Amino acid sequence: MDKVSDMLDLPDDDTLYAALLARDPAWEGRALVGVTTTGIFCRLTCPARKPLPGNCRWFASADAAQAAGFRPCRRCHPLGATAEGDPLVRDLLARLEERPDHRWSEADLLALGHDPSTVRRAFKRHFGQSFLDMARAARMRGALASLAKGSQMIEAQLDAGFDSASGFRAAFARLFGHAPHVLRQGTDLLADWIDTPLGGMIAIADDRALHLLEFIDRKALPQGLRRLSAHVGGRVGLGRTAVHDLTEAQLAAYFAGQGPRLDVPVVLHGTPFQQIVWRALQDIPAGQTRSYAQLAAAIGRPTAMRAVARANATNRIALVVPCHRVIGADGTLTGYAGGLWRKEKLIAAERRYM
Repeated sequence: MDKVSDMLDLPDDDTLYAALLARDPAWEGRALVGVTTTGIFCRLTCPARKPLPGNCRWFASADAAQAAGFRPCRRCHPLGATAEGDPLVRDLLARLEERPDHRWSEADLLALGHDPSTVRRAFKRHFGQSFLDMARAARMRGALASLAKGSQMIEAQLDAGFDSASGFRAAFARLFGHAPHVLRQGTDLLADWIDTPLGGMIAIADDRALHLLEFIDRKALPQGLRRLSAHVGGRVGLGRTAVHDLTEAQLAAYFAGQGPRLDVPVVLHGTPFQQIVWRALQDIPAGQTRSYAQLAAAIGRPTAMRAVARANATNRIALVVPCHRVIGADGTLTGYAGGLWRKEKLIAAERRYM
């Protein structure tokens, strides 16, 4: 069993078996079941027929299950992140990657043999948004790139697949918190897109430091952009600086397993207490986790767990300020604004840095 798994001790067999029967998603990334009669190991959420209690072995990691001689289930795909275990999600994500500029609709889903309501529920469960929302964000990415390169508004509108300027402006404002013409003003803070294996991110920086780094599908992104804009007097435009290039290069190394620490210079826009919490997050090494209580104790405020949790939730510089490394006291992967599926995958990926 690896060191991260050692940190998350498994509870008693009765608790785990009850979670298996309930297909409890709270145990995703924390426990796996090996079935001695089949030699297969599964997620606790696997839809397969449930084994008898006496035929179950419990593991904290896929590595431990494989080391014990079990092979991965072909239904729930326990070697991948949660979303990767859903064939419907895998299929549609692959299609979206192939055709990011396509104007996906419910008619397209029906033509592929998918029930739109089933697709909606699956994507909401894994990503907190629908597939069509993700498709619109992908089209907006193209529009952002066009505007950053100086394209006329009508060209960017067409690139994003919108028939009307008002529809384009409304979608842009929902995503970024500003109308396009506001973002195009000459300013000293610039927004640009960075691709990662876990999805696109919006990075806002000046020539010296990073001010915001968020996954594009985070629900609170528009609110975060509005707050940042208000904090800097509306000085947010479109473009790229050397800090964007540095951030992108370090993220690439991080996801490739070659750079455990993201040491991009940052400006933390928050209260003094929030800034203390965010700096403490940066002190957590990759491959390790902390509970809210441990984080509160680390900053000398052991009774301020709720305040620490609120500060953690309001972090606007994802990954560089690694709020995903904070978990529940019992080892559960508690809420993450970027999506629990990302938190699961980030913690799993960071095991290589232990």
